[in-house]
Amino acid sequence: MNDWTAVTVETSTEAVDAVSYILIDTGAAGIQIEDAADFANLKPGRYGDEIIDPASIPHRKQGAAVTGYYPSSVFVPELLPGIKQRVLKLKDFGLDPMPAEVKSEAIENQDWKTAWEKYYHPVRVTRTLTVVPQWESYQPGPDEKLLILDPGMAFGTGTHPTTQLMMQALELTVRGGESMLDVGTGSGVLSIAAKLLGVGHVKAYDIDEVAVRSAKKNLALNPAAKDVEIGVNSLLEGIHEQNVDLIVANILAEIILPLIPQAYENLKPGGRFLTSGIINDKFAEVKKALEDGGFKVDETMRIKDWYGIIAHKPTPDEQ
Repeated sequence: MNDWTAVTVETSTEAVDAVSYILIDTGAAGIQIEDAADFANLKPGRYGDEIIDPASIPHRKQGAAVTGYYPSSVFVPELLPGIKQRVLKLKDFGLDPMPAEVKSEAIENQDWKTAWEKYYHPVRVTRTLTVVPQWESYQPGPDEKLLILDPGMAFGTGTHPTTQLMMQALELTVRGGESMLDVGTGSGVLSIAAKLLGVGHVKAYDIDEVAVRSAKKNLALNPAAKDVEIGVNSLLEGIHEQNVDLIVANILAEIILPLIPQAYENLKPGGRFLTSGIINDKFAEVKKALEDGGFKVDETMRIKDWYGIIAHKPTPDEQ
């Protein structure tokens, strides 16, 4: 008996996150991503080895494929046309999902959720932060802070350039004791990193209940993050903190745009907005939207085709 059905969408690097969300939203219990761009970028960086050993796993040479694994309780054939339609509709949001080929296959019951674990290893992401998979034993060096993570089904493992940009931006920004909102928390990696760096109070949100469950598990693995408050919410809709020191958001550029006025409202004067998930051809649009929204851009960061931005809400003296 086949207990699972795999649905694979052939797509582009820029559409990977959006396609992953579509599959999870239609009932996939887990996601596997094969992205040629990730392997092209894997090489020793500023802070040491990557969390994946590219020589140990076969990988595609171009494009990307996102595979969702659906349990037998889900009747996949009736989902396929809708998945295809939603993937093609990503064009309306400025994403190129092509070739947008969707296929499915029944697979034998196997422990696909843990088969990939042997390819993941600790990675030094910043000067002080190292992401360590839950199943690895690792002895930290002097001044090295360990972020324990079970990547599971949510975005944010420390391998993606945007996650690395955000963690490096946090290390540059945090002074200690700040209040912070984490928008689109995914695996919870940025909330955990912030607490390790000394942020005082963190509230984290994600629109995806699967991501929130995953983040809660990861928060529990990290004692420093035990007091992080987390919940389901769409961006910062209905959130009116109005005096926050930091807001972080590692989400798609198209989703950053409506977040900008919400972030501005919730930040205190002088508060910082750290954001990434910005592919090269969207950078100018996001930067302009931030400036038009009242922010001052302090610094831009880049890894390959991805950008991160550190901006702040001006104080009365600056206005």
